[in-house]
Amino acid sequence: MTKFNKILRKKTEKLLIKEFISLFKGLLVKKEKNKRFSFAIPGGRSPVNLLRSLSKEKINWKKIDLFWVDERYVSRNSNYLNFNLAKKYLINKIEINKENIFNINTNKKSSHESAKDYKKRLRLYFKTKRFCFDLILLGVGSDGHIASIFPNKKDLKNKDSVFTVLRDDFERISLNLKTINASKKIVLWLNNKSKSLNYLKIKNRNNVPVNKINKKKTNLFMIK
Repeated sequence: MTKFNKILRKKTEKLLIKEFISLFKGLLVKKEKNKRFSFAIPGGRSPVNLLRSLSKEKINWKKIDLFWVDERYVSRNSNYLNFNLAKKYLINKIEINKENIFNINTNKKSSHESAKDYKKRLRLYFKTKRFCFDLILLGVGSDGHIASIFPNKKDLKNKDSVFTVLRDDFERISLNLKTINASKKIVLWLNNKSKSLNYLKIKNRNNVPVNKINKKKTNLFMIK
């Protein structure tokens, strides 16, 4: 069985955050001078405390480009918009240029149009059809979903780098599994006891998205 690149087990989320910030700064230092650093973040509440802590660090955000692994197709003012959560806890508190923020535009006529627009922007940024982020941060749902890739064959095998997901709660726009696995580094963020325990229950199940990530590139951060 393939092993994770690294597993960090800590007693508190605060200690996990400290380790992530150390990793993050280390990756920035290793990045070639004058080269951009692409950082894709998840939605939901899981990264809130981490984003809040990152906003207080001495980081040169002007060389960092922010992306989202997924987004809900809701209005720009909605509390359910992943971008608004990041804006509240990170973007509004740091010095970062608007040109460095690559949020998914949900003001398009449909979720399909939003997906097409995001894919176009990614192609312009990476200058290729193959997208390779420097760092992707992933949360995990109770069913083992990552980004908006849920445990079904349609999502798991979707070949479109950016695709739409039709759910009962929200339509969504998401990076696909291949794009996530093409990134240079992945961090799997299990920031509380219940998430960590739930992951241990599902970690060996087939057709669960979290079990399809490239473990050789992934650092698992979890609570003991």
